[in-house]
Amino acid sequence: MSDPITAVIKAPAVSTQDLLTRYTLPNYGRLSLAPVRGVGVRLFDESGREYLDFGGGVAVCSLGHCHPVIARALEEQGHTLIHCSNWYQIRGQGELGRFLVETVMEQPGKCLFCNSGAEANEALLKLARKFGHLTPKADGTPRAGIITFHNSFHGRTFGGISATAQEKVKHGFEPLLTGFTHLPYNDIPALEAAVNEDTVAILLEPVQGEGGVNLATAEFLRACERLCRKHNALLLLDEVQSGLGRTGSWRGWEPIAPEVVPDGVSWAKGIAGGFPLGAVWIRQRSIAPGNSLDICDVLGPGSHGTTYGGNPLGCAVSLAVLQEVECAGLCANAANMGRRIVDTVNGWQHPLISVARGVGLLTGIELNVAALESCGLWSADKGLASIVVTEAMMDAGLLVIAAGPAVVRMLPPLNVDEADVETALRIFRRVLDAMGGDPPKH
Repeated sequence: MSDPITAVIKAPAVSTQDLLTRYTLPNYGRLSLAPVRGVGVRLFDESGREYLDFGGGVAVCSLGHCHPVIARALEEQGHTLIHCSNWYQIRGQGELGRFLVETVMEQPGKCLFCNSGAEANEALLKLARKFGHLTPKADGTPRAGIITFHNSFHGRTFGGISATAQEKVKHGFEPLLTGFTHLPYNDIPALEAAVNEDTVAILLEPVQGEGGVNLATAEFLRACERLCRKHNALLLLDEVQSGLGRTGSWRGWEPIAPEVVPDGVSWAKGIAGGFPLGAVWIRQRSIAPGNSLDICDVLGPGSHGTTYGGNPLGCAVSLAVLQEVECAGLCANAANMGRRIVDTVNGWQHPLISVARGVGLLTGIELNVAALESCGLWSADKGLASIVVTEAMMDAGLLVIAAGPAVVRMLPPLNVDEADVETALRIFRRVLDAMGGDPPKH
């Protein structure tokens, strides 16, 4: 990293923290950092201090901060047409949809655009319920059962928290939507036992981000697909965090089980490099043998919509980001840099780390909580161990993201280079050594 900026910055009359405390809801557990500027993989706070950003807005800043192709797309489209209603035909949606269908998915289907990952998953849930009405049980009643998995995260709408198999997001918001069954992740026998005549969809993250960077096994993904085909249920993949290059492939599940073909996929986060946008792809196949209606046409006029989703500005930015990922070969870079991070951290055999895992640049480092506790660095009354370590890294100039109680994620931009990866690893190792002493020498 270069030396911190030393230019004098005029302190605001009221601190950012005071403004937020007084005028915004207390629904975020915020860290003390108040960023004001970003460039590439670096972020700068109000005092001018520089940070190496390996959090990337939680896998959002796929090209880093303020990449020229994003700035150019914003400026050019901002001078042309920013917003118009979905009552009209927005060409950018067609162009972005074509890229997602032909380049990303390489499977016939159609796309819907919205504003966020939660909205994208909401669209998949509505698709499943509508599909269940069109393909009912033998007695004519609609199918409504949707299977999801422990440690999942599918957003904070009522549909999202109903689908999410983590009690902490549900508490205090009951009663929730019915029809969801939560099962252990990667447990094929439990899945086989749970699927029944009411099951209309299986929804899962191929790589659970918020749940701790847990990877589905190839056998599990294949079992999900097999059961969906057997029972004419929809296989829905939540790729909000793992999709569009993050795992080293356009399709986040491809490094695990490339032959699997889902019926629906949700995207957001890195799709537009920081501009708010979500999207879903829905497969083109018949809803049932002998039926002429395709799944991608189930949500017809009036069944679903959004005011801002897919506006000309968002589509222009997203297409610019995805074309840069393609032209610069950033999927391959993500795969290579991710392996470097995981292999290096595991090679340390550090006493404060249990294991590093991940795929591409969706990497998780699981902490040895018992070792942290024995060093006096953590106890239950200090909050999550992942937050304690995240704060220590931030103090040292490295931004990482907590995932559950004992995992920290590294989610740098897809174009991160070897030098910045090595710098981040040096900082990470130095902080761990200072916290828990040098690991054993081999």
